[in-house]
Amino acid sequence: MGSERETIDQRIRRVTRDEVAIVPYDPAWADAFRHEEEHLESCLPKKLIRRIEHFGSTAVPGLAAKPVIDILVEVTDLSATRARVAPLLEAQGYEYFWRPTHGDHGPPFYAWFIKRDKKTGSRTHHIHMVEGDFTEHWDRLLFRDFLFANPGVAKEYELLKTRLASASPRDRVAYTQGKTGFILRVTKLAKLQRGKA
Repeated sequence: MGSERETIDQRIRRVTRDEVAIVPYDPAWADAFRHEEEHLESCLPKKLIRRIEHFGSTAVPGLAAKPVIDILVEVTDLSATRARVAPLLEAQGYEYFWRPTHGDHGPPFYAWFIKRDKKTGSRTHHIHMVEGDFTEHWDRLLFRDFLFANPGVAKEYELLKTRLASASPRDRVAYTQGKTGFILRVTKLAKLQRGKA
């Protein structure tokens, strides 16, 4: 974990250079999500939290992924989350960022937390806290469900992630940007299919 004296730019540079490694699917990821869900439900203000979802590659059985559990939390008020939840989770050792949804600087912003293994310092969880109208974030559940229902597409995604991680093992920004087109195409397809149902 970084020093308390880091500037926000130094913190961002540090976390974007964490290793990107794709590993085979681990059935323990589902339990890791459930344990963290229980922890968040036990310590966060009840009136602020609506739902907690496991998303991203670790939520898709059989899919290789970075061994980091992505969690999407619907909050009723981001300002209250920033004021009440961020200090609470930071006191427990989570790293907190007030992060833009698009690009580097633009709104809408949301609360993002990194949880790390206390012994190794490796990331274990990413927690994204957004309000219910943050459509782009909630569309990630459509992407997750589409991969779950379409193993061939999931395999394409796995191969893409493996190539990107190999090409950019210490550049999380390049890795993420490299996935964006695929994610957007599949999400659009998922929306079209859902509209026909």
